[in-house]
Amino acid sequence: MKLLIKGGRVIDPANGVDSVKDVLVNGGSIELVDDNISSEADEVIDAAGKWVVPGLIDLHVHLREPGYERKETIKTGSMAAAAGGFTTICAMPNTNPVTDNEIVVEYIKLKAEREAAVNVLPIGAITKGQNGEELADIGRMAAVGACALSEDGKSVENAALMKTALKYAGMFALPVFDHCEDKLLAGKGQINAGDRAALLGLKGISCDSEEVIVSRDMILAQSVGAPIHLCHISTAGSVELIRQAKERGVKVTAEATPHHFTLSEEDITEYDANFKMNPPLRSKKDVEAIKQALKDNIIEVIATDHAPHHIDEKNCEFENAANGIIGLETALPLAITELVEGGWLTEYELVEKMSANPARILGRSDIGNLSVGSRADITVIDPDREYCIDKEKMYSKGKNTPFHGRRVKGIAACTIVGGRVAAEYGRLR
Repeated sequence: MKLLIKGGRVIDPANGVDSVKDVLVNGGSIELVDDNISSEADEVIDAAGKWVVPGLIDLHVHLREPGYERKETIKTGSMAAAAGGFTTICAMPNTNPVTDNEIVVEYIKLKAEREAAVNVLPIGAITKGQNGEELADIGRMAAVGACALSEDGKSVENAALMKTALKYAGMFALPVFDHCEDKLLAGKGQINAGDRAALLGLKGISCDSEEVIVSRDMILAQSVGAPIHLCHISTAGSVELIRQAKERGVKVTAEATPHHFTLSEEDITEYDANFKMNPPLRSKKDVEAIKQALKDNIIEVIATDHAPHHIDEKNCEFENAANGIIGLETALPLAITELVEGGWLTEYELVEKMSANPARILGRSDIGNLSVGSRADITVIDPDREYCIDKEKMYSKGKNTPFHGRRVKGIAACTIVGGRVAAEYGRLR
């Protein structure tokens, strides 16, 4: 099947391209990117006034399958991804059973091949059962296609074990995605430690609970000469630690979520568990620091930390509610509205943080670019479409979002996966 995308603004940071061009797709790969392509095609997409970019990549997604299918499945999560403009998503390992061996990795890959609307890359756990006591079988998971390692949802508390994990991951060219949280410092906290916590009578989570592990694990990574990727950075202190580490030559990359650059603790005005997440919403000062870090490229990636939950897990007392919100169908418009319209990032920089940079961290050259011969994963973005976010129209099983009813700008007009149109304007084809 031939697909011709006409007259769009092609933004391809991996190749340094930002100009109006046509893109010709043939049989699942990109055949030509040029001016005024005249070719017979089975379908022509008019992209005038739109951005044509490499398919968006999300390094941080919870698909919940196997084990927690009442929250989300590989099928429904991937449908949400396609609707949101993502063509590749990385599935975190805190499933049941934990993705800590080659059997579960292969199960996720096989299930995704059969049912997923987008590319799904499994992430393996760092330790067996995510218990922090013994390394998982990293080599076997790498051999069957794990894209990275993570203990997401918790940190590896044993520093010696984390150091060994970084060494082993480097041997198999697997990036380590690091959830930075000192469990004892975080304690039983519910929201950011500050005036809002005191006002609502909730236990606070201090910024140092994140920053201690950020510092420790960058030191360990530097010690063994291995790269490390820091997940969902939320504090100004973490940003400064990362900035200093980069100056020392540490191989560190970091990500920020849309909720951490859009919302602050001041948005929590009542006991609405849709505002409960880990790390928590921080102060306005921290939000500004995250935006500045994105602008300065101290934080190179925007990732969703898509965390769907069953309604019963959110419609309860704040203290007992589960952490996390959904993000696959809101990330792109929030990023355009808050960062591009807000003057923090150019369109080119935004696309880089949602395509080329994630692909580079994964070590993948077949995605995250619009090179001739590459896989035809493409997102066509309408940056001018204005609308209100409606959780009832989302494909994710989870409806746990604090952004319901929020007015935003920008939408994935067309999500193309492997040369086929998967979704248009937020609806699956």
